[in-house]
Amino acid sequence: MVTPQVRLGEPRSPDRAEVNGRKTPRGRRAKRGQSKTKRDQGRLLQNIYEQLFAAYGPQHWWPAETPTEVVVGAILTQNTAWTNVERAMDRLREAGCLDWAALRELPEADLAELIRPSGTFRVKAARLKALVEVLWSHHGGSLASLLSGSLEEARARLLGIHGIGPETADSILLYAGGRPSFVVDTYTRRLLRRHLLMESHRDSEAVRQFFHRALPPDAQMFNEYHALIVAVAKRHCRARARCEGCPLVGLEHDADR
Repeated sequence: MVTPQVRLGEPRSPDRAEVNGRKTPRGRRAKRGQSKTKRDQGRLLQNIYEQLFAAYGPQHWWPAETPTEVVVGAILTQNTAWTNVERAMDRLREAGCLDWAALRELPEADLAELIRPSGTFRVKAARLKALVEVLWSHHGGSLASLLSGSLEEARARLLGIHGIGPETADSILLYAGGRPSFVVDTYTRRLLRRHLLMESHRDSEAVRQFFHRALPPDAQMFNEYHALIVAVAKRHCRARARCEGCPLVGLEHDADR
C-alpha cells in the first residue's frame, strides 16, 4: 500500500511551555480551546496516518480468508481478546461451518458449543443466528446483497440486526465489504482525545463523521488507518500513556487526557 502524499509542516521548535503551573514537553499543547479548521484537521489526520504507517508498515488486517470469516469474527470479537476468537474460528473451520449455508443448518446450541472459546458464547450464537436469518430471508444468502446500496443504507441494515452495534457494523462494512466506513473503538477515541482533536464525550457516530468529513472516502486507507491506531494504542497510547518512543510524540498532545 502506498501512503498518500501530503506536505508536512515545518518541524516544531523544542520550546517548553507552562500548563497549570508545570512544564510540558515538546509536542504537548500549551493552550486549550483553540479550534482547528476542517483543513487543519484533515492535514493532522493525514500526518498521523503517514507517521504511523512509516513506523509500523502495513498491518494486513483483518486476518481472515473470506468475507464470511470477517463477519463471523466481527461478532465473535465483541468483548473478548482476538486470541479467543481465533480458537473459536478454528473450531468452526474444522467443523466445516464457516459458510452461510452451514451456519443456517447448524442448530444454535451446537453453534454455541463450537464458539465457546470466544466467551459469552450463547449470546454470540444468538447474534450470529440473527444475522444468518436476515441474510437468508431477505438476501438469498448473499453477503454482497446485504452490504449493497448506499453506505448509510447498508449500515442501517446491519444496525437493524440483533446484536450488531456501530463498531461491529462498521467493521463488517469496511473489512468484509470494502466500504469506506471508519471503525470507531476505544483506541480511536483515546487517540483523538489525547491529540486534542475531539472531546471525550463525543459519541461514536460523531467520531466516525469526523473522519469522514476530514478524509477522502478511501476504504483501503480507512482499513489501514484503523489497524495502525490499534497498533499504536497497544504499544503506547494505553489507558496509561507511554509516550516514550511513540511515533506521534512530536505532535501536539496531552497524555493526561
